[in-house]
Amino acid sequence: MIISFDIGGSAIKGGIARSETDIVPLGRRPTPKDDFGAFVETLCHIIAETGERPSRIALSIAGVVDPDTQRLTCANIPCIHGRTLAADLEAELGLPVLIANDADCFAMAEAGLGAGRGHRIVFGAILGTGVGGGLVADGRLVNEAGGFAGEWGHGPIIASAAGNPPVAIPAYSCGCGQKGCVDTVGGARGLERLHKTLHDLKLSSEEIIDQWRQGEEKATRTIDVYVDLVASPLALTINITGATIVPVGGGLSNVEPLLAELDKAVRTRILRKFDRPLVVPSECRIEPGLIGAALLGLKAEAITS
Repeated sequence: MIISFDIGGSAIKGGIARSETDIVPLGRRPTPKDDFGAFVETLCHIIAETGERPSRIALSIAGVVDPDTQRLTCANIPCIHGRTLAADLEAELGLPVLIANDADCFAMAEAGLGAGRGHRIVFGAILGTGVGGGLVADGRLVNEAGGFAGEWGHGPIIASAAGNPPVAIPAYSCGCGQKGCVDTVGGARGLERLHKTLHDLKLSSEEIIDQWRQGEEKATRTIDVYVDLVASPLALTINITGATIVPVGGGLSNVEPLLAELDKAVRTRILRKFDRPLVVPSECRIEPGLIGAALLGLKAEAITS
């Protein structure tokens, strides 16, 4: 038995995994952001609730681990940022610890138990507050060490003009330190940024989507530009990876008409032609981070046992 954790900025969720088909969620507790001792104690409480000692734990975290130094970059939880977290937790808990990026865990969950079942190459895309992704090939996470592979949200690649007719798009500054990243336009905050640029109107992503669905002219223009900007880098990602399915998670994945528009645009821009949807809603709607971490932990346990 292993225990998986989905570590978020607001909550830590746990789950028991005995096999790929036997993953049971546990409770959730607030995330201690500034106290590492309290962070460890929270994990201990969740482990203790099971009444069993796991053979290892696996964590899904919104961050990346430097493959050379093993140090974690996790800006939204200061007490674990910059730590060699796996080694630190192993010392505290006396258990083997596996750490994976949350987008990678999402991709693993979708490849194993979600929309990617039956596909050799699965690219999991996150369109949430920002943009992320993970790549799974033949059931294995590509570039397991670190969580850098699949991060199509970063890199200065957004078009300088988009939409029909084209309109100039600024190279917005990104939190990664670069300018013009997909992350600056592709998530919910990016959609809001685009609307403000195009129409000088400050609306929430939910309001923009609602107005678009009602046929409002300015929102329709914003969505046209959004789809044009996001479809091209996603098409490039599919061409490079050879993915035959792209499950999408995050808040914007719940807007199925938006995904349908993105899917249609992407399929006109890739080399291989599909007569079926390629960019699709995710199917692991409940805690894909828990599921993905559990699958990775079970694979690691099988290798070492």
